[in-house]
Amino acid sequence: MDRSATSDPLVGRLLDGRYLVGTRIARGGMATVYEATDLRLDRLVAIKVMPHAVADNEEFSQRFVREARAAARLTHPNVVAVYDQGDDDGTLFLAMEYVPGRLTLRDVVRDEAPLAPAKALAVLEEILTAIAAAHESGIIHRDIKPENVLIGPRGRVKVADFGLARAISSATTATATGGVLMGTVSYLPPELVTEGRSDARSDVYALGVLLYELLTGTKPHQGDTPIQVAYKHVHDNVPPPSLVADGIPPYLDAFVARTTARQRDLRPADAHVMLQQLKRVRHAVDHGVVDDEELTDDLTPTVVAMRVPTDEGLDVLAYGSVKAPSRDPDEVFDFAAYDDFAPSQPSRTQRFDGPDFVRPHHVHTLAAPLESRVDHPREPVGAPVGPAGAGSTAASGRRPAGASAARRRNRGGWVALLVVLVLAAVAAVAGWYYGLGRYSDTPDVVMLSQQDARGELAGVGLDLQVTATAYSETVPEGHIVSTDPAAGENVLDGATVNAVVSKGPERHKVPPLRGLSESEAVKQIAADGLTAATPQRRWSERVTRGDVIGSRPKAGTELRPGDPVRLVVSKGPRPVQITDYTGEPGDKAKSALVAAGFEVKRTGRFHDTIDEGLVIRQSPAEGTGYAGAEVTLVVSLGPPLVEVPNVDTWPVEDAKQALREAGFEVAVTQYQPFFGLGFVVGQTPKAGAMAPLGSTLEITVV
Repeated sequence: MDRSATSDPLVGRLLDGRYLVGTRIARGGMATVYEATDLRLDRLVAIKVMPHAVADNEEFSQRFVREARAAARLTHPNVVAVYDQGDDDGTLFLAMEYVPGRLTLRDVVRDEAPLAPAKALAVLEEILTAIAAAHESGIIHRDIKPENVLIGPRGRVKVADFGLARAISSATTATATGGVLMGTVSYLPPELVTEGRSDARSDVYALGVLLYELLTGTKPHQGDTPIQVAYKHVHDNVPPPSLVADGIPPYLDAFVARTTARQRDLRPADAHVMLQQLKRVRHAVDHGVVDDEELTDDLTPTVVAMRVPTDEGLDVLAYGSVKAPSRDPDEVFDFAAYDDFAPSQPSRTQRFDGPDFVRPHHVHTLAAPLESRVDHPREPVGAPVGPAGAGSTAASGRRPAGASAARRRNRGGWVALLVVLVLAAVAAVAGWYYGLGRYSDTPDVVMLSQQDARGELAGVGLDLQVTATAYSETVPEGHIVSTDPAAGENVLDGATVNAVVSKGPERHKVPPLRGLSESEAVKQIAADGLTAATPQRRWSERVTRGDVIGSRPKAGTELRPGDPVRLVVSKGPRPVQITDYTGEPGDKAKSALVAAGFEVKRTGRFHDTIDEGLVIRQSPAEGTGYAGAEVTLVVSLGPPLVEVPNVDTWPVEDAKQALREAGFEVAVTQYQPFFGLGFVVGQTPKAGAMAPLGSTLEITVV
């Protein structure tokens, strides 16, 4: 019991006029659990109370009610039942099944892990049956962890908190969400970090991590901060448990790898599929199988191309915190809660080439204006020169005619200069316009969607025209791969920019190959742009030798060009050693041969020396055969039966002779009282009965 529970204002309170709140039994980041009494039905229940920080949110309240109703419809012996949901004056709560003891799987991991593979699989199977029932009902748990797995006093495993993570994620702030994820980031699937979306395969990932922890006693990814752990979920595979714990068979390593594949398409589709795979693994473990190559191959995930970052769902751990992923109602992981260095949001035209990406700009300058040299006009040649007298302009006090002409010439020179300068300016402007002025820089729209690219170009007076499409491993489908002119190159104002749009990564589907011959299958694989890897050969009772049983990966799986496809080719029926059961009981021989895969034909025959029920002869009696082949057993019916002669009232010697001639032994007994007459008055078996040849008959004589 929490020591602070005595001061808890909810203890002793009556919720919704029905639930009397008792001792506080657990407290987590997003809820507090109390033991309570349902006064209406007089039973113990567990009350989970939401904090006011989220309960006051209208969106959360509505979603909480929807999720609670969905969880209440889920009825399963391994699920903590939801009885009721209510809101008592702002106190939002759930009434649930009370599990005595409150032992959780976390306690088991802490005290007993690493568990033996058989025990770990047994525990996980009970959890999986609950999650499988939820998935079949369309409910995703979203917060699978040891703390949400309760264990009752009799060892019954029960899973709690279905749908609660989804409701909480709709209303929590970064701080609140961070409080939740401090405990759940260890089980967080990569897609919830990179895309903010979850489905049934997200639960499968968390279950795979949970199995790893049961087998090893440690979590697969650890770090000093939640960010580091989330980074490892996105970029690192869960290591094989056998690297940490002893006694882990390869097929169990493959099962963990399959369920924790970073690419969700490689995981089991839901908990029901995972449960079927687990049963195969558990059957092998329970029977002491050290290695099963076929099972290991079936469970080992095929490597496919990793998803690349996009504008809508940037891998912030790999590229720096440039732009947060778009939010989704299903998202639980709020990465911003753990990022202390998130920069401001970039413009929509910015590409994610790194946190220090700077878009280039071009600056155009004009040359300095032309300079002109002006020569001053000279005095005209032959101007009158004389003393300062009658011929002197100074003396006469008026300007000579040459001066006016010079002045006119000077004025004409300035006009000509002005015209030259104007023409030069016009030429310069025209040269600038036709050389540079009518052009602008092509914006960088690579990696943008067509809509965003069209808007970006329209903003500078340009049009977008898609002229081609191309596959790309780095540019998402529907986004711009390249442009002509390229980014930064000159383009006429109002012109059209031609673009190549991505068709996404080039993928080829594995064709249906079952039933084809090996050579036909290899040709089909090559025709579909893939590579045929070294085939695996397997015994098969139903597929003809040399024909294809299946492929790895299976038909319909999308692969990159040239990726390998491994054929599984039939070796025909498996030869089986035939054991000779001559002299053994026929029932035992038949059971053993049927178990070995043979068809058994049984016939009976009388035999004087071999006891009834024993095998007289077997065909074939030794060597090897194939499952489905016929083995014949001849089983003894014992000695042949003979009809007993009637010797009643015969003289004793005549009766003995007649019975001996019929093939019987004779035993004589005297009737009491014995009179010595020597006549037969009784026989056993009676006359007309069938008795084994050579058996002893008894006659009674008076």
